[in-house]
Amino acid sequence: MNFKQSEAIEILEPTPATLTHLLSGLSQEWLSTNEGGDSWNSLEVVAHLIQCEKSNWIPRINSILTNIEDDPLPPFDRFSHLGQEKGIEELLREFSQSRQQSLYQLGALKIRSFDLNKTGLHPEFGSITLQQLLSTWVVHDLTHINQITRVLAKRYDQDVGPWKTFLSILK
Repeated sequence: MNFKQSEAIEILEPTPATLTHLLSGLSQEWLSTNEGGDSWNSLEVVAHLIQCEKSNWIPRINSILTNIEDDPLPPFDRFSHLGQEKGIEELLREFSQSRQQSLYQLGALKIRSFDLNKTGLHPEFGSITLQQLLSTWVVHDLTHINQITRVLAKRYDQDVGPWKTFLSILK
């Protein structure tokens, strides 16, 4: 196992700034691009990340830490962010504030190594550990950073011509 909470923070803490540097000031054309169908654009991804901060990570961490038995984790609707009407600057500010608050709350919990084996009952996966949830939080950030960069690159999918062969992000 590779998980260390201090290393997890190394990814979680800069994610809002990473997305701010990447997305702030972009035109609507960039921000509204998606991969087709029901895929999400950059605005929707950031709105989703905000919803995760409010309703997923810390509530579920608290649930695991306070439960004696495998009580169900608080529900989380992965699609509740869809249909929001905020602009990117407002979303990025809100995400940054929400993440800062989440990390403050995480630090205040003073999680010890033996706490990482505590469990909660996920509605789809069954019993999960705190370590798995915390690890998922980190990889979730990286997944959505990857998704955003892939969606942005896809906008020029046809425009790059023969160089597409060398651009793995477009494959």
